[in-house]
Amino acid sequence: MTHDTRTEPADTAPDMSWFAWGDPAKAEELAPDLRELVSQVLRTRTSDMPPVARDDVSLPASRLDGRLLEVFTGAVGAENVRTDDTTRLLHSGGKSTPDLLARRAGRASPAPDAVLYPADHEQVERLLALCSAERVAVVPFGGGTSVVGGVSPLDGGFPAVVSLDLRRLNRLVSLDTTSLTAVLGAGVRTPHAEAMLAEHGLTLGHMPQSYEYATIGGYAATRSSGQASAGYGRFEDMVVGLRVATPRGTLEAGGPPASAAGPDLRRLLVGSEGTLGVITEVAVRVRPRPERVLDEAWSFPDYATGVDALRALAQSDTRPTMARLSDETETFVNAALGGREAVPGCQAVLGFEGTAAEVGARAAVVREAMAAAGGTPLGPDPVAHWRGTRFHAPYLRDTLLSAGILAETLETAASWSDLLPLYTAVAGALTGALEDDESGAVVQCHVSHTYATGASLYFTVATGAGEDPAARWDRAKRAASEAIVANGGTITHHHAVGTDHRPWMAAELGPLGGEVLRAVKAALDPEGVLNPGKLIPEA
Repeated sequence: MTHDTRTEPADTAPDMSWFAWGDPAKAEELAPDLRELVSQVLRTRTSDMPPVARDDVSLPASRLDGRLLEVFTGAVGAENVRTDDTTRLLHSGGKSTPDLLARRAGRASPAPDAVLYPADHEQVERLLALCSAERVAVVPFGGGTSVVGGVSPLDGGFPAVVSLDLRRLNRLVSLDTTSLTAVLGAGVRTPHAEAMLAEHGLTLGHMPQSYEYATIGGYAATRSSGQASAGYGRFEDMVVGLRVATPRGTLEAGGPPASAAGPDLRRLLVGSEGTLGVITEVAVRVRPRPERVLDEAWSFPDYATGVDALRALAQSDTRPTMARLSDETETFVNAALGGREAVPGCQAVLGFEGTAAEVGARAAVVREAMAAAGGTPLGPDPVAHWRGTRFHAPYLRDTLLSAGILAETLETAASWSDLLPLYTAVAGALTGALEDDESGAVVQCHVSHTYATGASLYFTVATGAGEDPAARWDRAKRAASEAIVANGGTITHHHAVGTDHRPWMAAELGPLGGEVLRAVKAALDPEGVLNPGKLIPEA
């Protein structure tokens, strides 16, 4: 049964801060006792690093002439073509530490020459044709949550670059409650999507840390993965169809639940990061909202034992909906930040969702497996604390940055056989790059996504900002990336490629793989205007 969705709830989330993550009203200062603790642990003095005043930010002048502005105005209307400094600043990059360091220092270059707000697929298609003909670079912009340079407005050598903000594509286009599928506009933010689906007793079940601001189109474009991937799958597993605008026309990919009609174009477009086309609508699998949610925490004597326990779960027929395992350092740090006594060893958090009968049956089987693997049950309270602070980490990063402390993340994935050696190599590379006379470093890690053949590793790093914080982080990121490539990991598990990981894409794909991607881009975007400088390795 297909439902009319024209009266669904509206999205009322505020714009993100121009120099930090998320809602500006949620920004906090670092408490004095925590400041002292961080200073002692990192062997460095904290020092205030406030952002410059908004009026002191330097933006390059827009390069669009009156004729081009008229062309864009004719396509989307004058009110949907913005060249003011405030709008351009908000679209001058994503939310990585290098992005924020630049803006806090008053640098917003590159910046888009204009920000365009199309209303629907047809307007997106029209704008792409115009930009291709006029040789103007186009950077698709959803929630602006990229931490890998994915929305940096690079002009690729073209005379100008525009940011294509998709926020007006924010409807639940259609809903099929018989097939349990929904078509969502690419600009729908996740809380808005969940609110619209909840009106019909349904959920998408995708909840990454960027949940509050990231968009449905962004998830598809970057192959996102959420905290409940063990049960619901990655976002690409939820996608059943895509509508994509390109400079050469429209691509419709997917539809039936399965097909043998050649290669699946969905798999080509999911993860394309706006370089092959602009995703305007995403058809996704949805599910009934869970009748019951059950959480349990477990402790293990060491990381290796915990990893083996998660591997056993991932390779079994009965799995939790969510499974995460923190190493010894992260377990201790999380307890300290939460004002709780740290458990010895490592802590895992598990979650089960579904009907009451399903949850009870699965949890009973998993409990036996965890105990047999050497785990000790801790009850639900640690998971409740984790859920309650789940979306606070990016705000804490910015709080620390204001106090002169770098805190950043990176992630990878590998086979179970390679996972622990990779963990050791990357942690060692980060420590070696950051431990010096300026500061010490804390490197922590968790497994947050598991598969039958392997799992992800998500590292969090804290160190003093030093004299040149951007160079300091760049050194650490490069060392970690080289260690990842040398030890069997992927350069990115779910943060995507953007500009930051592009230097390692040739090694990831191989020469012929890179040639295939370049050939597809040439077919769909012959002028090369779509998100230049991202994802696709150079020849």
